[in-house]
Amino acid sequence: MKLKLKNNNTLLSIFAAFIIGGLVIALMGYNPIEAYSRLLTGAFKGKLNLGTTLQLFTPLFLTAIAFAVSAKVNVFNVGVEGELILGALAAAWVGYRFAGLPSILHITLALSFGMLVGALWALIPGYLKAYIGVNEVTVTILMNYVATYLASYMVSGPMSGRSSSPRTPEVLDSAKISRLLSPSRANAGIFIAIVAFIGIYYVLYRTTFGYKIRSVGLNAYFSDYIGIPSKKFMVTGMMLSGAFGGLAGGIESLGVYRYFLDSFSYGIAFDGMLISLISKNDLKKIPFMAFFIAVLKSGSLGLERLTNIPKSSIDMIISIFIFLAAMEGLFNIFKFKSKNKKTNDHNPMQEVEG
Repeated sequence: MKLKLKNNNTLLSIFAAFIIGGLVIALMGYNPIEAYSRLLTGAFKGKLNLGTTLQLFTPLFLTAIAFAVSAKVNVFNVGVEGELILGALAAAWVGYRFAGLPSILHITLALSFGMLVGALWALIPGYLKAYIGVNEVTVTILMNYVATYLASYMVSGPMSGRSSSPRTPEVLDSAKISRLLSPSRANAGIFIAIVAFIGIYYVLYRTTFGYKIRSVGLNAYFSDYIGIPSKKFMVTGMMLSGAFGGLAGGIESLGVYRYFLDSFSYGIAFDGMLISLISKNDLKKIPFMAFFIAVLKSGSLGLERLTNIPKSSIDMIISIFIFLAAMEGLFNIFKFKSKNKKTNDHNPMQEVEG
């Protein structure tokens, strides 16, 4: 019953967000029913619209997983954005530098290198958190800036594609991930993301290694007591998180853009982090929530194209939903206090004393 109640709270938050958003759209002078109809049309009707939804879903899905994995070792990894950027840059470099490789090998090598760079970037805050006690939020936020400016420097200088925009050269054909639903930029990277999700879920919940990771997240002191080195697994969890961030970036470089484009992200990983938080870092809920946010983002593009309603109105709905989902914890506190009050009012000890 508890699980069902939590799911109902999430659905109520979604419903309330759409009601409030509809009222705002009506106050702007538009028909909210028509707006939501156009929203669904913009997300699903036609190959371009559906493909755009799937294209947006993939990085949101992977970055949400990245954050959830770090949460399993009780680390708040705000640095997934930097790991995504450097992973994308690394995958693009392998994509245009290594010629003569079979396509499967070339793509695998490029994505693996992107995951490795993302994992090594996450190693730094993970080590500082585990062994020195440095706050990981501060470190990862600062490292996001370092990653962003480092990538900008590389594509403006040593890795410049000699084009009008700051980007790397285009990756070779053997490194390009196949496109789906042309003319959209959806690609087979979505299947890679699904396989990666199945793999990490199996590792976390079906292996001894995964049990140790989750044990450290639940109680690091007890894990040390029973022989599980909490610091080692804390760093390992962060590196796994960084690897997923790097994988998301690699798919963007090889499948969406076919090169690394400076400032391509626009906060993808932060959206993924919010998806994970809304899902309570539950891997089973993340795919559905990521798809829901992707539908809203993709549909908002179609909404703006098909009507005069600005895209920002849907961004407002997403923000309201996040706010209401966050308020769920406050509601639970009120319920807990109310329950305690009732318990105190009917204290059996008072009856005995009477």
